[in-house]
Amino acid sequence: MEKRTKKNYALPIAMMFALFFMIAFVTGLQNPFAVIVKSQFHASNFLSQLGNFANFIAYACMGIPAGIMLEKIGYKKTSLVAVTVGFVGVGITFLSGILGSFSVYLLGALISGFSMCMLNVVVNPMLNTLGGGGNKGNQLIQFGGSCNSIAATIAPVLIGYLMGSNESMRTIAKANPALFIAMGIFALVFIVLASMDIPEPNVAINKKDIEKKDPYSHFSFRHYIFGVIAIFVYVGIEVGIPNIANLFMTNQAAMDPTIAGSVVGTYWFLMLIGRLIGGFTAGKISSKAMLGTVSCFLFILVVCAIFTPVTSMFDMPVFQSDISFGIAKVPLCIMLLIVGGLCTSVMWGSIYNLAVEGLGKYTAKASGFFMVMVCGGGILPAFQGYLADVFSYMTSYWVIAAGLAYIFFFAIFGSKNVNKNIVTE
Repeated sequence: MEKRTKKNYALPIAMMFALFFMIAFVTGLQNPFAVIVKSQFHASNFLSQLGNFANFIAYACMGIPAGIMLEKIGYKKTSLVAVTVGFVGVGITFLSGILGSFSVYLLGALISGFSMCMLNVVVNPMLNTLGGGGNKGNQLIQFGGSCNSIAATIAPVLIGYLMGSNESMRTIAKANPALFIAMGIFALVFIVLASMDIPEPNVAINKKDIEKKDPYSHFSFRHYIFGVIAIFVYVGIEVGIPNIANLFMTNQAAMDPTIAGSVVGTYWFLMLIGRLIGGFTAGKISSKAMLGTVSCFLFILVVCAIFTPVTSMFDMPVFQSDISFGIAKVPLCIMLLIVGGLCTSVMWGSIYNLAVEGLGKYTAKASGFFMVMVCGGGILPAFQGYLADVFSYMTSYWVIAAGLAYIFFFAIFGSKNVNKNIVTE
């Protein structure tokens, strides 16, 4: 009998996990930077979210081109371009600190967003494919998301530590050590990626297939369309919860930014815990059941937070900058929102898995447009910031509640593939 050699994809998977880490670390910088620019440039809540907006609106500009790049030049070359662009983007953010320029800071956030979009286009279909799709594909994405959460936990805690308690010293320049770390990791990842082989699933298409006009596309799948709307809403929820909470704590609640950073870091730490749990259970629990359950539970938490008096305080365990846990007195409404990190943790992988299930050869372009809708992470928090200026911080969380209601709809009803008659091989 002929022996079949099973390919070992450990190294490619490890590199995708490393890229997942960088996506969250660079994106996570925009959360504490909102507090910095609010102080340094005397910005409103709305303007303080423009760096985050620029970082995510880049997805709307780069999602489709990134999907085309993935289809034309493959995973490895797209990854190398993305890492290079990321290095440049963080470098411009560093330059904005030297110049003390808000506009240069926004440019750095935008270019960094281009990189994060391209990296997302690579890592999600790669991990889903290497996992074999279905529950196993979702499981691998959840483990990758754990690396993502580690970086997201570190970023706000590190920046909060660098800022200290002196409000006049909250400047972009003080965050330079974090920027140097990001540029160093980008350089290291580029070297490692350039020296290794990465499998290229669903990319090698012969010329006849390219020239042949296909009456169908990824937009022919109803569940995919509902899915991209869900990801737009989800990323806005994931980013909006901690961003507005950070502004609430450092302004209305007048908390020390180091403590506020630790509280926000705890949100991302809980996402890490949730993703680890999701990684171990996703192989047995369907994405539909997982997404439906967590969206319903988080909706309840958010509504309770909105109606909880902001004067009610709670002694909350928080993840601190010295990699230990301590107790911080925080508003009870904030504590309820931070616990929501356990719920948001598994949403990305579940939504992506459900949205691209059964797309086959349409997956590469579908993944590209999927990333376009990640711009929700910039648009919804900016809208929240506007509502916080006009009404109140907690009133703005009705945006989050409405988004969770839609995600529940997608999980239970909208995720069903009703277009199985389309040939996807």
